[in-house]
Amino acid sequence: MYALVDCNSFYCSCERLFRPDLESRPVVVLSNNDGCVIARSDEAKQIGVPMGAPFFQYRDLIESNQVAVFSSNYNLYGDLSMRVMDTLRGMVGESNVEVYSVDEAFLDMGQNFDGKIAGSLKERVEQWTGIKVSVGAAPTKVLCKVANRLAKKHKEATGCSLVLRDEADIRQALEETEVGDLWGIGYRYAEKLRQLGITTGWKLACMPGEWVRKNLGGVTGLRIHRELHGEACIPFKDPLENKKMISTTRMFGKPVTLKNEIREAVATYTARAAEKLRRQQGAAGSVEVFLVAESGGKFSYHPVKSALSARLPKATMLTHELSRYTLALADALFESGPRYLKAGVILSDLVPDERVQGNLFTAKSREGDRYLMEALDNINFSQRDEKVKFGASGLTKAWKMRQDCKSKRHTTRWKELAIVR
Repeated sequence: MYALVDCNSFYCSCERLFRPDLESRPVVVLSNNDGCVIARSDEAKQIGVPMGAPFFQYRDLIESNQVAVFSSNYNLYGDLSMRVMDTLRGMVGESNVEVYSVDEAFLDMGQNFDGKIAGSLKERVEQWTGIKVSVGAAPTKVLCKVANRLAKKHKEATGCSLVLRDEADIRQALEETEVGDLWGIGYRYAEKLRQLGITTGWKLACMPGEWVRKNLGGVTGLRIHRELHGEACIPFKDPLENKKMISTTRMFGKPVTLKNEIREAVATYTARAAEKLRRQQGAAGSVEVFLVAESGGKFSYHPVKSALSARLPKATMLTHELSRYTLALADALFESGPRYLKAGVILSDLVPDERVQGNLFTAKSREGDRYLMEALDNINFSQRDEKVKFGASGLTKAWKMRQDCKSKRHTTRWKELAIVR
């Protein structure tokens, strides 16, 4: 048996955790630059705020219904996510937890699993972290997704906890699940299946395997089909698996036209990507920089992306070495005139840093640079907010992402701790 633990409206739950006065009020969380709605509480869904809605289009509806609006607070969400996952690891063991996303985790529960254990999982996480969760359990990951979705859909009846073990329960759940809601079935395949008369998960499960392989993407579709029959085909992934590519990209808080500001942004993103790289003790052999600019049309929005990449003579994890190449690429990409909306840095051809070949004819030791990077990361991790950084990253950063409604970082900043009276 597997279980899927999913945090309910996670970003909204994080904002409510330190604001109990919002418990029954509608809450929405906005995307980068306060552009679109990316998280909604149940109350916000009921008044008609759709997912992905542009904030400016629904401002009147949001204000008239006294909806609490928050900018994305990734420091808070990341820390609370870690607390939820650590709670799960403490209950079932670290090797039995696969973190699927910031608010979801699959658990390998072995043979002895029932509704009582599912309820204890839910109760422990909510008691220890304050984040409400839903638990769906079944013999396969795809069926876990089905169970979790139905647990959320019928909260009063299920108590946000549902276990699918018997064939009769699995059939009933699949009959109630629209084919487009199955994990792994994308929009185009869902439309194709509907046209062929396959409208529910159960109808898809009843089709012959050869038909599924032919009409649903070959081996991938066949794997989903087998999972619907209770045959586990999607294995657990190594939670410590190193990334093969690392990127850092952000929208600017306002359109940028100055070359110096582009350089500051690229240097900042390079430093952030290098920090991620060092966490997995890796080194990058290639770098890529891209810029996204307005098309220039007065009444249309068709951003134009330009990119350049470079192969490094030797893989490195040092911020200043990587910046030397990314800043050169930024200079080559920049043009006077366009209004730039976004920039990004991508590190690829990653290898373990310990395997990077040294240079016999270079007197300078790389150990000093490694100690410098270690000190830099330790200071910034403990003190936060880029206390120590390279001058190329700039000081004022007028191009930074807009977050006008950002809440406090209650769990990761001493000066922003909640005050209890």
